[in-house]
Amino acid sequence: MDRSAIVHENFLRRVAVGDLPAGRAPAGPLDKDLALSIYRSGCLSRALDRQSRAMQAAGQGFYTIGSSGHEGLAAVAAALRPSDIAFLHYRDAAFQIQRAEQVPGQDMTWDMLLSFASSTEDPISGGRHKVLGSRPLMIPPQTSTIASHLPKAVGAAYSIGAARRHRPEHAILPEDAIAYCSFGDASANHSTAQGAFNAAQWTAYQGIPLPLLFCCEDNGIGISTRTPKGWIEATFRNRPGLAYFACDGLDIYDTYATALAAADFVRRRRKPAFLHVRTIRLYGHAGADMPTTYLPKAEVEAEEAQDPLLHSVRLLSQAGALTPPQALQIYTDTADHVAQTAARAVTRPRLKTAAEVMAAIVPPPRSCRPTNGPSPQARQQAFGPDLKAMDEPQFMSRLINWALTDLMLTHPEIVLMGEDVGRKGGVYGVTQKLQARFGADRMIDTLLDEQSILGLAIGMAQNGFVPLPEIQFLAYLHNAEDQLRGEAATLPFFSNGQFTNPMVLRIAGLGYQKGFGGHFHNDNSVAVLRDIPGLILAVPSNGADAAMMLRESVRLAREEQRVVVFLEPIALYPMRDLHAEKDGGWLRLYPDPSQTIPLGQVGIHGTGTDLAIVTFGNGTYLSHQALSRITEAGVDARIIDTRWLSPLPKAALTEAVAGCRHILIVDETRHSGGVAEALMAHFHETAPGAKLARLTAEDSFIATGPAYAATMPSAPGIAETALALVGKG
Repeated sequence: MDRSAIVHENFLRRVAVGDLPAGRAPAGPLDKDLALSIYRSGCLSRALDRQSRAMQAAGQGFYTIGSSGHEGLAAVAAALRPSDIAFLHYRDAAFQIQRAEQVPGQDMTWDMLLSFASSTEDPISGGRHKVLGSRPLMIPPQTSTIASHLPKAVGAAYSIGAARRHRPEHAILPEDAIAYCSFGDASANHSTAQGAFNAAQWTAYQGIPLPLLFCCEDNGIGISTRTPKGWIEATFRNRPGLAYFACDGLDIYDTYATALAAADFVRRRRKPAFLHVRTIRLYGHAGADMPTTYLPKAEVEAEEAQDPLLHSVRLLSQAGALTPPQALQIYTDTADHVAQTAARAVTRPRLKTAAEVMAAIVPPPRSCRPTNGPSPQARQQAFGPDLKAMDEPQFMSRLINWALTDLMLTHPEIVLMGEDVGRKGGVYGVTQKLQARFGADRMIDTLLDEQSILGLAIGMAQNGFVPLPEIQFLAYLHNAEDQLRGEAATLPFFSNGQFTNPMVLRIAGLGYQKGFGGHFHNDNSVAVLRDIPGLILAVPSNGADAAMMLRESVRLAREEQRVVVFLEPIALYPMRDLHAEKDGGWLRLYPDPSQTIPLGQVGIHGTGTDLAIVTFGNGTYLSHQALSRITEAGVDARIIDTRWLSPLPKAALTEAVAGCRHILIVDETRHSGGVAEALMAHFHETAPGAKLARLTAEDSFIATGPAYAATMPSAPGIAETALALVGKG
């Protein structure tokens, strides 16, 4: 028999005859009315679990992870405020149900059943996923099963204190709020979780406000692997900067009292705490998982005998809040109501087309207060002697620095964070002077952990800030790419645009960096970024473009709530000359602060129709070096700087090569999985009369030393390939 049916029948039988598990007497501040409400939430969570299994069996519902055994988390919800942002464990249906009791007009029975049925009327995801989440309840949807939501919880907690100093226009959390984040005992071992705990402790150790309550729901097992007995307590009880609280999740009185104390500690002290809640897991991990296939039957039955709803019936009876027959009636009435509601929910419409599914990938724009830019006095104070230097052409890194300065003067909600970005000014000096100009709370020197850097940005973005996090090198992103793929880019999708975390992630990257680093400091692969739906990838090739594209990137984040990656070519940071020493051919004037390059606009140099060289980043620089040899051979050429690599500006590219008989794609990323593959496919479809060729990097890592550029396109190689393509090689 299905274990859920066994647990159900055991509950009916045992309550009817008064066979209730032993335990401590009820004690603490939980009053009768609230205790009854918590019990009702637990009954509804249990009934929804059983109904979801029935819906799946009937082909009317879809994959889900149940919350049975974790009903005690309703008591934790009761100890918090509905304005405390909550990043929930996937077993926290009872938490969400109880929180709904604090906010008028919420019907969790209907809402959750719509989610189980994948209906378009599901108020959180619009039928895209079975997720917990609710905008009115301040619960962003979570799909994570590996604790990837913990770093952004740290960021959200940090944002509460930061918003006291600089209140963003679009802040959503009260000044006295706390951030809450729950997860399982198995997930607590994940490197992402450990990084978040460390980041929270590191922050608190320095006396920086971080009102964050971690909650570990310890049911002792992760799918089929047991957590060593006592492991969670042993590893978290004595961590510096992280207060430890523990309770029995089978006892709603103990859980409520302990959660209340933990929340009060966090709210008053503005320091993080760790709430360790003992729970059990009923029915197995998820879906059709059968625990008896990997656990002894006697062990499974022993867990089932400790059903938290049975404990609640005993506790409520001893407290004089509810008799067992009354408790049984609530349980059966709730189950009947859920079954009746489910019969209506399964008839509601579902997503059908690709367009319907994809409608929430790009979040909706938001209205922002108009900005006129900084006053001349503010610019004079910030820039000082740099204002005079703006009359002369400059290299890319300096122009990016000036663009950041103007942007931060204009938009006080912009915050930069990353390793060494503040006091040092970054590895390449791109952010020099910014901490002196704007203070350490807007130029945040973080710990060395890419997941924590991105988590800080994601969490702050959810509270109205416009973060500009920095990852020092492109190769370092791979330590944390799931923060973009699994958290930042998916949030609008799974919340139907109700929650967003816009940002501009600056990364120094690509190749051609002479004499430094090898493959860790010269990474020419962007495939991991280009295949994330909704993410915008920008790559400038010169300083003026970088300044104008950065302004557009900030506008996209601030007004259109987009996640943008701004990839800055390291080798072009200091580039001055194009053809000869001291020719200054790659220096640019700083564009007026009002000037931008809109998303999708490509750069076009020349009007030639014999050949179009389509490229980006370092390829643009090298193609300009190669151009003189190409034109000397009698080839009339143009160079097209793609600029925006994701989404590809297809319409602009098609227009830019119009009339060209040959198209050469110069791609500094790798031959396999590189940008050229998409460009070749595009021009094959849209420029059928043109002859195509591509010059790419080899499928190789990058070496240190004299061979630093050996695997990538060169100016001579571009010229040779171009001339061969047009028949003059």
